[in-house]
Amino acid sequence: MKFTSFIPASLLAASVAAAPVAKGNSAFTVISARSGSPIHLQAINAAGSKFWVGGSPATFCPSFVNPCPPGNETVWANAFNMDVEVPGGQTLYVAPSGALSFTTAHSMSMPAGSQQGPFDNQQPSSGEEFGTYTTSSFGATGFMACPDDATNASSWQVFAAIRNATVPTGNVDDCLGFDALTTSYTGSIPTWEYT
Repeated sequence: MKFTSFIPASLLAASVAAAPVAKGNSAFTVISARSGSPIHLQAINAAGSKFWVGGSPATFCPSFVNPCPPGNETVWANAFNMDVEVPGGQTLYVAPSGALSFTTAHSMSMPAGSQQGPFDNQQPSSGEEFGTYTTSSFGATGFMACPDDATNASSWQVFAAIRNATVPTGNVDDCLGFDALTTSYTGSIPTWEYT
């Protein structure tokens, strides 16, 4: 006895229409938006396996790579990975402290208890300049920037916006929540690896 599969055209069309749409497939850069604050419209940069508002990215390119990418900007390949040339790539995660972090090159190692998202990158809508990037990791409501010093900040580290984050000053109330705005990136891969 031979069985054949029969799927009505209307059911097939409905299942195709209901297929999930991939999010975060395009490379992008991120800036912080918090009006009237020292972090407003500053680039988010990768350095020291963490993310910072402002400053410059920390990158590396070995001598056998010729030519090396410029390494002068921080670019996400998608919502979960950095845009790098290094084999194996570099993955984003939120550390147990709440710090937005990325893996070192050639390693998927993360501190125990870390979460790989969820992260969400919404591309700009038609006619819009910016998209958004956010996380709900550990129950977060997006991101916050936390100063290294409560009275005279020289740097701002990016954390998931959670009340029990372990922040540089020890007081989450010193941190500023912000909207992470994205712009599409269409250039070449910007670096070999972030350090």
